[in-house]
Amino acid sequence: MPENKLYPPEGLHPPVHLTLSDLREALESGAILEAPVQRCDVNHTLCLSLGGVQGYISREEAVAPWISGAERGIAVLSRVGKPTCFTVTALESDNKGAPVARLSRRAAQERAMEHFLEHLAPGSLLTGRVTRLESFGAFVDVGCGIVAMLPTEHISVSRISHPKERFQTGQKILTAVRTIDRETRRITLTHRELLGTWMENASRFRPGETVRGTVRTVKDYGSFIELAPNLSGLADARDLAPGDGASVLIKSIRPERMKIKLQVIERLPPAPPEPIRYQITDGKLDRWVYSPPGYEKPAVETVFTETSP
Repeated sequence: MPENKLYPPEGLHPPVHLTLSDLREALESGAILEAPVQRCDVNHTLCLSLGGVQGYISREEAVAPWISGAERGIAVLSRVGKPTCFTVTALESDNKGAPVARLSRRAAQERAMEHFLEHLAPGSLLTGRVTRLESFGAFVDVGCGIVAMLPTEHISVSRISHPKERFQTGQKILTAVRTIDRETRRITLTHRELLGTWMENASRFRPGETVRGTVRTVKDYGSFIELAPNLSGLADARDLAPGDGASVLIKSIRPERMKIKLQVIERLPPAPPEPIRYQITDGKLDRWVYSPPGYEKPAVETVFTETSP
């Protein structure tokens, strides 16, 4: 079970129809709720409609100050139209006697981070929601709007040039903690270890089969064609481009050298995204060995420690 089940990413909380009674109960219990932001006023106060009750998150309560970029106005403005976590800090009445809820996203984030600092370690599994994609990596909400970085090189074993080749903004994914800096409250993530070892992926294929693949890298000596996110083979063809689809004949699979020899049959249009197949979905990772038993070179592995780079 992922370690952030008590503090899921924004947009992944169970949907509820909030009432005034729910808000009173949340005020007493300190429960974290979620609702979409309707607008941001001229004072950068976020406005929410909560079952007939108007809710307000002031700019000071919209983002915890230790979150990168929290001081920028866009951190508040960009919440409009998006599900947002909060606690209820006060219930008041406006000048017409209508109930008004004072809310704090910052308090929800502080509580989530305190829990993470106490319970998370390298190798802990987290459910995430992709919030932004850049060439160097994916920004992933791991709980109540707390964003961690998933570097591009740690998304899969098969190399990609941009995270958009794997993910879409808003997508729910599973990740593992790669490092956690308890002083700066920074979390970095990894994803490739959850997609299976070389042998787990290679066992899905047989020599003599023709299957679909995606060209990832073209070199002078051939093209690396991805059969699965954690498995690629080499074909002699060089008249391909990264991103091309291709039907390929599997000529040989050699675990001792961790190599798959392919022959391109035909170039195909790019394939639509497929659901991610995770081999690991719960527990905690201490050591993950990608290379198969009997591999003739040093093991390809990840060791999860508090000081892992």
